[in-house]
Amino acid sequence: MEQNKSMAAEKFEFKAEMKQLLQLIIHSLYTNPEIFLRELVSNSSDALNKVRFMKLTNPDIVDSDAELTIRISVNPDTSEFTIEDSGIGMTKEDLTGRLGTIASSGTMEFIRQMKESKQSLDANMIGQFGVGFYSLFMVTDEVTVETRFAEQGAKAYKWISEGHDTFEIVESDKESRGTKISFKFKEEYKDFASDYRIKDILQKYSNFVDFPLYVGEEKVNKVTALWHKRKDDISEDELNEFYKFISNDYQEPLGNLHLNIEGNVNFKALLFVPKVAPPDVFRASQDKSIHLYSSKVFIQDDAKNLLPDYLEFLKGVVDTEDLPLNVSREVTQNSPVMAKIKSILTGKVLGLLEEWADKDKEKYETFYNNFGSLFKTGVNADFANKDRIVELLRFETTKTEAGELTSFNSYVARMGEANDNKIYYISGNTRESLETNPNLEYFRKNDIEVLLLTDPADIFTIPYINEYDGKQIVSIEKAEIKRDDNDESKLDESQTKSIIEYFKEVLGDEVEDVVESQRLVDSAVTLVVGKAGMDAHMEKMMQLLDKQFKGSKRILEINTSHGLIKNLATLLGENKESEILRESVEQLYQGALLIEGYIQKPSDFVKRMTEFMEKATSK
Repeated sequence: MEQNKSMAAEKFEFKAEMKQLLQLIIHSLYTNPEIFLRELVSNSSDALNKVRFMKLTNPDIVDSDAELTIRISVNPDTSEFTIEDSGIGMTKEDLTGRLGTIASSGTMEFIRQMKESKQSLDANMIGQFGVGFYSLFMVTDEVTVETRFAEQGAKAYKWISEGHDTFEIVESDKESRGTKISFKFKEEYKDFASDYRIKDILQKYSNFVDFPLYVGEEKVNKVTALWHKRKDDISEDELNEFYKFISNDYQEPLGNLHLNIEGNVNFKALLFVPKVAPPDVFRASQDKSIHLYSSKVFIQDDAKNLLPDYLEFLKGVVDTEDLPLNVSREVTQNSPVMAKIKSILTGKVLGLLEEWADKDKEKYETFYNNFGSLFKTGVNADFANKDRIVELLRFETTKTEAGELTSFNSYVARMGEANDNKIYYISGNTRESLETNPNLEYFRKNDIEVLLLTDPADIFTIPYINEYDGKQIVSIEKAEIKRDDNDESKLDESQTKSIIEYFKEVLGDEVEDVVESQRLVDSAVTLVVGKAGMDAHMEKMMQLLDKQFKGSKRILEINTSHGLIKNLATLLGENKESEILRESVEQLYQGALLIEGYIQKPSDFVKRMTEFMEKATSK
């Protein structure tokens, strides 16, 4: 390796997580290795955008008059490849930090999932995690990066690595601003070392780069500022490839929104709804979200303040002539222009979703299954659009098949008199656990539909809606039920009072109260929320957030027409001191806790159950 004599090469070790990623890249099977070129061009484009913005506030930079370009050269005889840009360049700290560590927290989760599933690595995925540069190690054994930062007086450096455990940095004699990356293709990838092949790949992936892109002396990118074209003049393929280019997604988008707004504020926008959510949808925006331009001049690629948080999964471009070119990040965050654009964009996106919900149910449900958890948080955050968001919410219910979703509007249309003008719901971890919950028994018997809420976000959303179309939204655990039927199989009033008092005596302050149940049909007992208590599922969520959080006591309801409760009432009348009577009450309570997921000592429950069975089977 050639080194500058003024500075000995410094050797650095990759961080542990970077080593894992490099091993995954180098030793896994790949699909579509040509992605390395898209990633390099994307990085060069970012660097050029940054230096163009830097020149607005600091014209005295290195090579201030240099053309903003990306140049690629290949040598078919030696299989050598070079890409060079006149962008912002990198400092030594950038080289050690950005090329030695993983910036994206989602990358480690990605690595873990790939290892556990033992899947081959699809190279298309790499760019999503902010580590596209390392896709180079699919096609080469060693990479050299020469770079000089754009500020006057900045030194130039050379970064060299074989993609294993270490990399070296040495001072370089590079005089021009920007970054040059060079390497030699592995034998099995030497077919990439031709102008024809490189141009073909660039036409496929990088036709939308907003800077001249040369292979040799030929400019190969033909399409710029796609969002300025008329909607009818843009093909589906162009839209799909543009989306992939700006989002680093490897799939086509679910849909798009193309806007040309003129009036109090003027802007053009091209927004995309991804087809699949990232591993953590609540951190979907990560580094890049909406690219902001001012009259085709790039301002920033993470203009999150152009959309509310619950729409942060959207990708795309917004270009307005109403912002000055030298606008700072702080100004954009507080600009009235940005606030107006945000308001219009939000309304237009909701309009697109409403159209899908009305005319393309399958597409809308694909969107909702992927982004519904984030989207529904808008109920709490966007008061101006709350009613529109509520109309777009979807749920599974006791009258839908698993995976089938319904709206509040559809639920209300199916309501009968037994609903008592209320919309009922129950929350829990899974549909299966909810369907076996004893608290559903009354509602099933009376053919009352109940929303099945299994998304944790629902617990923080539904209480803020309160009612829909004049119908109160009520948890079945809090619902006050008054049965009209005269069940002659129930205990009489005296026995009911006695058994309730006995339950209270045995359980003491473990429960808020013990009452006769109106909701149970087949089960002996159930636990419900007290008037001041939280939904059981919400309490569990609160405990996950705060280990010190203590939930409220529950009310135990007993079914006085159930055979076991009647037997216990009879036994109580005969022998109040019976050991099995007290143990039965404790076991019933522990069983109710088990169903709710609150049992503290399941071993005690199992031990008592075993003792019961032993007594029942003894001769």
